Amino acid sequence: MFHAPLPEASVQLYTLAGQFSQDPRGSLEKLAALGLRNVEAFDFVRRPAEIRQALDAAGLSSPTGHAPLLSDELWTPDGSIPAPSPEKVFEAAATVGIGTVIDPFVPVSRWLTADGVADIAERLNRASEVAAGFGLAVGYHNHAQEFLADFNGTSAFEHFVSLVDEKVELELDLYWAATGGQDVPALVSRLGDRLAAVHVKDGVVPPGNPFAPEAPAFSSRSLDQRHAGHGDVPLVEALAAGAGNIRYAVIEYDNPPGDVFADVAASLAFLFENGLAR
Repeated sequence: MFHAPLPEASVQLYTLAGQFSQDPRGSLEKLAALGLRNVEAFDFVRRPAEIRQALDAAGLSSPTGHAPLLSDELWTPDGSIPAPSPEKVFEAAATVGIGTVIDPFVPVSRWLTADGVADIAERLNRASEVAAGFGLAVGYHNHAQEFLADFNGTSAFEHFVSLVDEKVELELDLYWAATGGQDVPALVSRLGDRLAAVHVKDGVVPPGNPFAPEAPAFSSRSLDQRHAGHGDVPLVEALAAGAGNIRYAVIEYDNPPGDVFADVAASLAFLFENGLAR
């Protein structure tokens, strides 16, 4: 479909969080058997050597990975804990073989004011400088809260993009951008070569923004997510709009609809059969 180089297919391991935690090597071997060569690691900071060993055994690479860079504390079921230092994150990333460390989530309240957005951008710019000392890059991954506020007609997300250094990579979650009310192919086009990766995710886009302060308490279990090409997200058009810029097309489900490996296989087949990734 594209004349420009195709993005490489990948999968965010959060999709199979339970299976991966119980059996890292076996889970990765199942992904490799589907035809994947790449994954996107998460929760790698506390066990980088184990994850690297499992990746090597399965013949997989993790060119990108998710880890906190922009929050001082992390929520866990046992309460908040201090976030690891950027240096610790980057040391772990280097062990795993990750080239770009992507912050996956910044709370809603910090996206609602210009000062909050400026602080996020400043922190990520500083993290980028530290990462460079490890030979790494940093990036940001959106949900829908980045599209709640706008400043002079520009969404908080695109205002953030204007403030971060061009070395900072962007990973656009196509489903969450649609949930945030965006014309997704148009947004991809505007981001241009700032966009390094996308999350390929589909399903029924919920009415209203579930991250809005007035919205009911949100759980990913409430999402009606479906195999790529079977929901509301214009994936083909979005990937076409990013042709030549997107390096990784990362499959993800926040709420897998069935057997998770079959779900990943279905979305991978969608990418391959439509000539959207390699």
